Amino acid sequence: MTNGRLRAHRREPLQGGQAIRRALAVLRTLAVGGERGVPLADIVQATSLTRPTVHRIVHVLIEEGIVERSERTGNYIVGRQVPELALARPSRSPLMIAAEPHLAAVSAQLGDTLFLTVRTGLDTLCVARRIGSYPIQVLSIEVGVRRPLGVSSAGVAILAAMPAAEARKIVLANEARFGPYRTDAATVLGQIQLARRRGYNLRDVGLVQGTKSLSAWIRTPDGQPAAAITLSAIRNRMNPRRAIEVADVLIAAARAIEAATPA
Repeated sequence: MTNGRLRAHRREPLQGGQAIRRALAVLRTLAVGGERGVPLADIVQATSLTRPTVHRIVHVLIEEGIVERSERTGNYIVGRQVPELALARPSRSPLMIAAEPHLAAVSAQLGDTLFLTVRTGLDTLCVARRIGSYPIQVLSIEVGVRRPLGVSSAGVAILAAMPAAEARKIVLANEARFGPYRTDAATVLGQIQLARRRGYNLRDVGLVQGTKSLSAWIRTPDGQPAAAITLSAIRNRMNPRRAIEVADVLIAAARAIEAATPA
């Protein structure tokens, strides 16, 4: 094999890997859009790919049934074949199994809505929600909703549990995606620093107006920040004294979930 052929042979896996990573970046962006979908211009902005590249990727994915285009809005949506593929692995993760009794117990104790959010790549994914007994509940997010890491209270908590350099790298990678959530990299980095000092994240202005959220991070058995448990409540339910009480309960629950998660 000549040197030229050898160099070409070595480049082939890298080129193929790059194409796959670009397609996955597009799919993750569409996942954040949910049922409403995402216009082509927003995919371009979120992925930092050129418009012709994004156009080519989405049309290949449409041909394969992985992406659909809404006839009503023209937005692109994750295709129905994706959940069908997911049926090949229907079992819940060990983390979710370990968390379930603690979510139920904490929700009953505190009375407000609890969320379990996991990290998936550069995103967070809400995987569980428990509604409490207080008459006014904050249902700020549905199970299955994805957001860029750093946008939600849970995302900031997960980033705060990482080394500062790693968290900063993720925030800068997501910076182009922050616009629709009315935040920016500098704000998110400041929130991460504050959460790291506190040992938990308190968001004074929740994603829903008139609410507050508090999150405690959860690590996997190997010490990696993987998830967060979050309580969301109306503002008058989260005065400074109660916020400390809620933080103590959520941190205890997070440590219990870590202890119950098998290696």
